[in-house]
Amino acid sequence: MLKLEGVETWYGAIQAIKGISLDVRQGEIVALLGANGAGKSTTLKTITGLLKPTKGRIEFLGQEIAGKEPEDIAEIGIACVPEGRCIFPGLTVTDNLMLGATPRKRASKEEIQGDLARVFGIFPQLEKFKGSLGWQLSGGQLQMLAIGRGLMAKSKILLLDEPSLGLAPVVVQEVFRVIKEINKTRTTILLVEQNARMALAISDFALILENGRFVMKGNAKELIEDKDVKEFYMGIRSVESAKGYQRWKRKKRWR
Repeated sequence: MLKLEGVETWYGAIQAIKGISLDVRQGEIVALLGANGAGKSTTLKTITGLLKPTKGRIEFLGQEIAGKEPEDIAEIGIACVPEGRCIFPGLTVTDNLMLGATPRKRASKEEIQGDLARVFGIFPQLEKFKGSLGWQLSGGQLQMLAIGRGLMAKSKILLLDEPSLGLAPVVVQEVFRVIKEINKTRTTILLVEQNARMALAISDFALILENGRFVMKGNAKELIEDKDVKEFYMGIRSVESAKGYQRWKRKKRWR
């Protein structure tokens, strides 16, 4: 469904993405993991057109999209729930959700209302606050609103950027449960997340970014049992020394 080949992206004089390649198949949840500054969010911004790649190809359903404008990419079926939610605090919950349907220029009013009801079915809390302004919601409710707005685009693939960021553990559990439920409706998901344990638990495939390059990729259920992943990305064992970490990097477990 989504294919990146040798993509490079720069912030001015700083190269953030260094020739990455990945494939996302239809119906999958693919997790993109890594520490802060690894290039995860930059990858999503490059896919959605907020940043323009300087090199490489990005294809969606066989169509080249690298360099296209964000609104054009949204119209062909790619929706993104950005880090930090980015909802409109002065608009109601319903208005925020309706804005998510903006790319669907050919959809009827009946279709949009049906999808709004579907979102309220997934997030009953939002229906209770549908007339409330965005700033009146809790952090968990804001994240639900952001995901719901992404669903209103009725996209073919949903990009989620750090959906658990800043949320209480009980809310994080609910957010990941909802992500899994959304995927069961055959919505493909590319998930950027620092909570490696939770992300791997619900994903089909995962890739680990470090300094703009993939250093590991594979079946999520296998990676969650990998000793190095447990140590360096889940914190199950402390890193004994920087020297030991460098030895791991030199194992050449690269693509």
